Amino acid sequence: MPLRAETFIAHRLYFAHQGEKRASRPAVKVALAGIIIGVVVMLLTLCVVVGFKRTVAEQIAGFGSHIQVTNFENNNTYELSPITVTDSLLDTLRSLPYIRSAHTFLTKPGVLKTTDAVRGVVLKGTSYYDYFDAHLSAGRLPQSPQQVLLSRSLSQLMRLDVDSSFYCYFVGDNLRVRKLTVSGIYSTGLAEFDNLFIITPEATLRQLNQWPDSSASGIELMVDNLTHLDEAADAVYFATVNRLQDNGEVLYTQTIEQLNPQIFSWLDLLDMNVVVILILMLCVAGFNIISGLIILILDSIRLIGVLKALGADNRFVRRIFITQSILLVGRGMLWGNAIGLALAALQYFTHILPLDAATYYVSYVPIAFPWGGLVALNIGTIIISLLILLAPSAIVTRISPARVMHFD
Repeated sequence: MPLRAETFIAHRLYFAHQGEKRASRPAVKVALAGIIIGVVVMLLTLCVVVGFKRTVAEQIAGFGSHIQVTNFENNNTYELSPITVTDSLLDTLRSLPYIRSAHTFLTKPGVLKTTDAVRGVVLKGTSYYDYFDAHLSAGRLPQSPQQVLLSRSLSQLMRLDVDSSFYCYFVGDNLRVRKLTVSGIYSTGLAEFDNLFIITPEATLRQLNQWPDSSASGIELMVDNLTHLDEAADAVYFATVNRLQDNGEVLYTQTIEQLNPQIFSWLDLLDMNVVVILILMLCVAGFNIISGLIILILDSIRLIGVLKALGADNRFVRRIFITQSILLVGRGMLWGNAIGLALAALQYFTHILPLDAATYYVSYVPIAFPWGGLVALNIGTIIISLLILLAPSAIVTRISPARVMHFD
């Protein structure tokens, strides 16, 4: 299919003169570099922020799951009133859409005491060790009651190691003491949680609370993808809200965001940072596109005069330079995506850029590839670039053939 006349001329201007020494070449290179840098920064910003939010959310979910079902009368402490968990209830929850797993858990506050230090902790009884197995740095998972997993930071603080024993005190109607043994040491980087939780089998806390096997502090559920969290939480709510306990109490459903509002409010602030960076980078890229187009027009001012003298109207001439600019933007976006994705992939596989885990909850800059968001980013950039080109291209309408066509 033959090219339209304006498209043909634009291609000739853009490609045929790449090797010639023209006044516009340095400006075009600067404009191209600005577009590339803008696309790279926008792409990396999106990958890093989405990766950071997902990684921190998954880290926190390792301690508290994506969704919790507990007794409605519970407050925000770790001394939870028990609920009755039947096999039919667990089967119902596991069959819900987007639910990956469902298991019971128990928690109980206590005081860890050694010869060197005393510290308040929370014992968490669970049978779901996948998260802690992935972060196990020494020893092994608990195999029997009275064995526990300790965090690396807590073990160093209390001077405990694998196979060390210590006493844990529990205050209630009566003061109770249990001797526990460290079977393994884990490290997640979440100092707020690492310094608080001690992980142990459910049987340890059932014996301590004298609860039957059907009783637990609650049910933890994991979803297949965080994007489905709200839908899954609604499904869990409707599946449990009408299930009354033996004493007539009802079940209460909470998501990870509701359980940790301060952390997720902080993560939500990152969205504003993304918006600011995207706007700034679009402004930089837009400025480069405008300046590049103006210089292309001024460098071809005699050509414009000749075309107008031959009968070309303003729309025809404008389309030439808009097409030329689109070629420039397309080239910049192609290189920007290639460089940005390459840098993101490098960090994704090597974790070359570190972070302070005590501050940011992760030890490296996390990367995710939200392909839908990346495609939308590129489409949005193209649309904005096309709109930006309309204003400076209007310069050609003010160029008079009689004033620019003369001989030196």
